[in-house]
Amino acid sequence: MNRRECLHLLSGLAGAALASEARAQGAEPKTEPKAEPKAIPTITPPDPNPKVPSFKLPPTSCDTHTHIFGPASRYPFAEKRPYNTADAPLEAFRSVHEKIGVERCVIVNATVHGTDNRVVTDAIAQSEGAYKGIANVDDEMTEKELAALDKGGICGCRFAFLKRLGGVGDMAKFQRIVHRVAELGWHIDVYFEPGTIAEFASILTALPTPYVIDHMGTVQARKGLDDPGFTALLDLQKKDEKCWVKITGLERASAAGKPFHDAVPFAKALIDNAPDRVIWGTDWPHPNVKIMPNDGEIVDLIPLFAPEARVQQKLLVDNPARLFKFT
Repeated sequence: MNRRECLHLLSGLAGAALASEARAQGAEPKTEPKAEPKAIPTITPPDPNPKVPSFKLPPTSCDTHTHIFGPASRYPFAEKRPYNTADAPLEAFRSVHEKIGVERCVIVNATVHGTDNRVVTDAIAQSEGAYKGIANVDDEMTEKELAALDKGGICGCRFAFLKRLGGVGDMAKFQRIVHRVAELGWHIDVYFEPGTIAEFASILTALPTPYVIDHMGTVQARKGLDDPGFTALLDLQKKDEKCWVKITGLERASAAGKPFHDAVPFAKALIDNAPDRVIWGTDWPHPNVKIMPNDGEIVDLIPLFAPEARVQQKLLVDNPARLFKFT
């Protein structure tokens, strides 16, 4: 045995001896520390004092994009929710709509409630026909469960293709769900990352049912009206008769902040592009916004992007009544 081999052997024996001594003394072998679970962020609650808007909404105006959160004691939040939130219950929801002049609304079940849609269907049941709903569904739901949602006032389901809300997911499951709910006469509500409309255009145009694009396609006002992401949305909206767009989220689109006037030209362009397939909403209680809007101020933006009474009637009353089948 040469000197190098001898040293190597002695080193190994010493290591084994130390390990044996550690075991004898009850020492645990060293392991890598486990990563701490990622903290769930908590979002800002809505403005508790909505102003009475200067603009008076027409009778039976519909807020087509709004949420109810909890109360968590009755409607528990999903274990794998992407954010924490304070309760924004039905009572507060009604109070805001009464103050701003909304008579009809569509409650979009938020990801914080997962596929438990009771917070929506219970509110619809108490509305005397004034509310409709958009559900969160998955491929595991039975035909009986989907039929119950349909009977409970649900008329569509939502897919959020946002990383912070879970990402794109399994597109094969998406297609299966879409074809199942199309048989019920539902439409699809879709929420995309900024600038990604073109990537999904061929999928959307092939859908067997109408679809509604949330928050003006998450347009970014700082990029201007000529931004390819926005022109792709205009092109899709113009060419596909199944495509509807929600005029919501001006506070999300704005780069200048309150009163969000830099987002108005984008809303107007979408309305002018397809006035029979646009709908409006507040997005109360405004989850995950950088600047919290006041709902009365949101209403006062309407005459800026829809100055004509004829167009206001379509946007706020006629179009949502047709899409959501209000009587």
